[in-house]
Amino acid sequence: MKITIVGTAYPYRGGLSAFNERLAYEFLQRGDEVEIYTFTLQYPSFLFPGKTQYSDEPAPERLIIHRRINSINPFNWCSVGREIAKKRPDILITKYWLPFMAPCLGTIERRVRRNRHTRIVSILDNVIPHEHRIGDRLFSRYFVRSTDAFVAMSRSVLDDLGLFDTQKPRRFCPHPLYDHYGALVSKADARQALHLDPDARYVLFFGFIRGYKGLDLLLDAMADQRLKALDVRLIIAGEYYGDPKPYLEQIERLHIADRTVQCTDFIPDSKVNNYFRACDIVAQPYKSATQSGVTQIAFHFEKPMLVTNVGGLAEIVPDGKVGYVVEPDARQIADALVRYYQENRENDFTDAVRQEKQKYGWDKMVEAIINPK
Repeated sequence: MKITIVGTAYPYRGGLSAFNERLAYEFLQRGDEVEIYTFTLQYPSFLFPGKTQYSDEPAPERLIIHRRINSINPFNWCSVGREIAKKRPDILITKYWLPFMAPCLGTIERRVRRNRHTRIVSILDNVIPHEHRIGDRLFSRYFVRSTDAFVAMSRSVLDDLGLFDTQKPRRFCPHPLYDHYGALVSKADARQALHLDPDARYVLFFGFIRGYKGLDLLLDAMADQRLKALDVRLIIAGEYYGDPKPYLEQIERLHIADRTVQCTDFIPDSKVNNYFRACDIVAQPYKSATQSGVTQIAFHFEKPMLVTNVGGLAEIVPDGKVGYVVEPDARQIADALVRYYQENRENDFTDAVRQEKQKYGWDKMVEAIINPK
């Protein structure tokens, strides 16, 4: 088939690029013809909370990536849509994660649909965003009306889709594994690479730091004296998307600076494996969520997880089997971590993670896109 993916890709960095590029490779592996249309301008600089939108790593090999889309220029949306329509792909795939992108992506889709050949399928990260803004529902409605079928990566997003449409084909398919971040190095080698204590116990918080991700809850949990007695330390690996001052003040106020390792620059793909392999357990203390790519990186690197019972996180982290599911509450987070270390659950959970990760192949995502019901 001829496949066109519209969304974030190299030279942009982060999970959206990783997803679209990995999906493209899966179609290539099947023998399909694939190209990606990405942005010349993704976010205006004043809307982007991080330090830079761009990757400093090499471009992905074998992928055809066109930089054509300006997210704030309606004339551009129409011209890009016409360009894609003339190529007559069998399927156009868009990744929808933010209502801000709805006018751009929705208009491109509407122009492509005019060729009366291309089927438009959207993979939904969110329909209603974590951080609400005026116009979100209006924009999402415009996008949903432009799309032929949907794949949601959590059941909560599938439910949210029902607020805008109940008739079009849709399918639930969990987020596939992020399996392109390198080898499963030993814990000892990973800790040596990161200059960590080889004998300490480490919990990992990974990814962009935003309010809804609950780092403040995890910091409160780390102040628990039981964790201090067990020599449990926290690795914070990811860039602050917002003011870091409240977190830094919280660390000082709780007197946990000596048990906190802060690696708060963007973590390039080539170093992700060391952070996951160095830790004992990955913590996602989110206050709200749909699904998370961090969970799927943890599955790939065969790491137990602690997640909160929000959105779709509990759907793919069976409580007491591959980790723990708790409420977004500092005491419950601390209790679960204490239990994990006192009961020596790492080996049991790791064995279960190896089995559970088999469910999340990219072939299942491709099947959902081709046959969204």
